[in-house]
Amino acid sequence: DAVCDGTDILIPGIMEHIERTGVHSGDSISVYPAPSISQKVKDTIVEYTKRLAKALHVVGLINIQFIAMNEEVYVIEVNPRSSRTVPYISKVTGIPIVDLATRVIIGETIRGMGYEPGLAPEADYVAIKVPVFSFEKLRGAEISLGPEMKSTGECLGIAKSFNEALYKAFLGAGIQLPKHKQMIITVKDADKPEAVGVAKRFEALGYRIYATRSTAKYLQEHGVNALRVNKISQESPNVMDLILGHKIDLVIDTPTQGRDKSRDGFLIRRNAIETGVHCLTSMDTANALALSLETASDKLTMIDIAKVKNM
Repeated sequence: DAVCDGTDILIPGIMEHIERTGVHSGDSISVYPAPSISQKVKDTIVEYTKRLAKALHVVGLINIQFIAMNEEVYVIEVNPRSSRTVPYISKVTGIPIVDLATRVIIGETIRGMGYEPGLAPEADYVAIKVPVFSFEKLRGAEISLGPEMKSTGECLGIAKSFNEALYKAFLGAGIQLPKHKQMIITVKDADKPEAVGVAKRFEALGYRIYATRSTAKYLQEHGVNALRVNKISQESPNVMDLILGHKIDLVIDTPTQGRDKSRDGFLIRRNAIETGVHCLTSMDTANALALSLETASDKLTMIDIAKVKNM
């Protein structure tokens, strides 16, 4: 998000999504300051933002989404308007973006308001936004993440460290684990190599891992003590018995073939949500959750959001 007065541009901060491209930005976990992009990429983003804002004759707010890959920067979309991340970046940087944009629209300049154009200095704390969903209230809705936005809210975690901010954000979003320390993993073939690492992390946290046939076989072959569980169409005990029996904390299920409501994957995801079981459909989100649990602590630092810009 940025403010342009027609000549200069002010970028309060660059946010980075944990989920890879393909998941709507509103449904992604967002991190400020961007933790993994290089200074070269940041400089390119700033330059592209300036050029795009001027080319589009923007006076006011602009929101741009980029892909950074192998030190190359690509533009996904440019929105000459406000976005839902404006309140988030305003809170965590202390820069009143809406107020500034309103003032430039009526003729003031960024420099005249006392701000230096360009990318504002990064904060010395970490702020992480985790989306909140209401799938349990929308019966029959597909919960897997994709390019359409599905979240109905968001929660903010702020701390001096990435891990604590992430843990706070997950807690605020209502993801509180563990209860039973049992989980189900069933993923498409393309995600199986990455699922091994995720499974090992949860296994190290003391979780018992159940998996459907092909996923269980792959995990077992790669050193994970996964317990095979039958599919829905097979005899009991099957995956649905575990979910409906309220014995599972978490389901990791990545869709395989579209959104056919008759397929096992859809039924697993829906029944998990409707019985209060957390269900993740992105391996990136699963890795982030594992990280937050690995570093979880009962001693969380308290931060006054009204004073965050002075930290």
